[in-house]
Amino acid sequence: MDVLRGSELFPAQSDLYRHVFNYISSMSLKCAVELGIPDIIHNHGQPITLSDLVPALEIHPSKTSSVHRLMCLLVHSGFFSATRPAVHHINHKDGDHEDEEEAYDLTPTSRLLLKDNLSCISPMVLSMLDAALVTPWHFMGDWFRGNRGSSSTPFEIAHNMKIWEYGDQNPEFNSLFNEAMASDSGMMNWVIRDCEPVFEGLVTLVDVGGGTGLVSRIITESFPHLKCTVLDLPHVVGNLPAVGQTENMKFIGGDMFRSIPPANAVLLKTVLHSWSDDKCLEILKKCRGAIPSDGGKVIIIDAVINRNKEEHQVTEVKLFLDMLMMVMTTGRERSEKQWKKLFLEAGFRSYKITPIFGLRSLIEVFP
Repeated sequence: MDVLRGSELFPAQSDLYRHVFNYISSMSLKCAVELGIPDIIHNHGQPITLSDLVPALEIHPSKTSSVHRLMCLLVHSGFFSATRPAVHHINHKDGDHEDEEEAYDLTPTSRLLLKDNLSCISPMVLSMLDAALVTPWHFMGDWFRGNRGSSSTPFEIAHNMKIWEYGDQNPEFNSLFNEAMASDSGMMNWVIRDCEPVFEGLVTLVDVGGGTGLVSRIITESFPHLKCTVLDLPHVVGNLPAVGQTENMKFIGGDMFRSIPPANAVLLKTVLHSWSDDKCLEILKKCRGAIPSDGGKVIIIDAVINRNKEEHQVTEVKLFLDMLMMVMTTGRERSEKQWKKLFLEAGFRSYKITPIFGLRSLIEVFP
C-alpha cells in the first residue's frame, strides 16, 4: 500500500475537507437569501459597507462581526464582490491613519437572486435547501443497503411517502416547491425567441406537466399564432384563476400516463428526468400517439450529460442533479445514448439535440 508523502497528504486533506464542508457554502447562501442581502445591496444603489448593511438587515448590532464573517465566505465563493472605495484619514498625534471599510456589491450570480428580476431563482435556493429535501440525504446509505428495490427512494425512507404525496400533505412546502419550478421556467425568457425554427409550422402544442402555465405563456407571447394547452393534474390546474386562460392558452386537468390531448407538438420541460426509464417509455408512447406522424414532434427540455465535451463545472452540476433525482424520485439525468434508447423503444425514428438552455438542452423527437 502506497503511503502519501507530506507534500501530498496535506493538500489531500484540504481537498477532502473542502468536499465535506461544501454544505456550509450552500447553507450560507440560503441564509443570505432568507435575510434578503441581495435585494438590500441592490436597493442601496451602490456597494454597501458593513456599517450600512447591518442596520438594513434589522438585526442586533452585536451580530455585526458575524455578518462580516458570513460575507467573507460569500465573497470568497463569488456570490458577492468586495471593494474598498472609502478611505478615511484620522489625525493622530503620531501621524495620519487610514481606515478602509469594505463595500459589498452584487455579482452576476447574486443578481439571479433579486426578487424583481424576471429570472429570479431565490425560490430554487430556498426549496432545494429546505429541511424536507436535505433530510433524505442522511438515509442514502440505508437505501443502498436496503432491499426495497429501485422503486423506492431515500426520500421515501425519510418521510414514509413519495415526494409528490409529501407536497400534497404539506401546502407550505408545496407552494415553495412550485414557486421554485416556476422560477426555473422563468429563465426561458432569455432564449425562447431564439427558438423560432423549433415552433415554425406548429399550430397547436400541449405543455405536459406545465403547472401554472408560465412556459406556455412565454411561448404564446413570443409566437402568437400558436395555441397552447397546459396539461397537469386536476389539483394543480383546478384552482388557477380564470384570468390565466387566454385565447391562445387553456388548462386541462388530466394524467399524462392515461391520455395526452392531440396536437402538432408535445412539450415536456424537465418532466422526464423525474421518472424511471419504464415510466418515461409510457409517457413517450402517449406523446407518440398524440402527435401526427407527418410533421408532428415532441419537444423535450432536459439535461443531456456529455462528460467528454463539457466544461468540468457543467458536468458536475448535471451529476449533482442526477443524484438529486436518485434521492428524491426514481428518475435520472441521461446521456445522449440513454435518450436515444428511450426514443427508439418508444417508436420514434429520429431526434435533434440543441444545447441552448445552459445546463439543459432542447431535444426535438420525430415520429
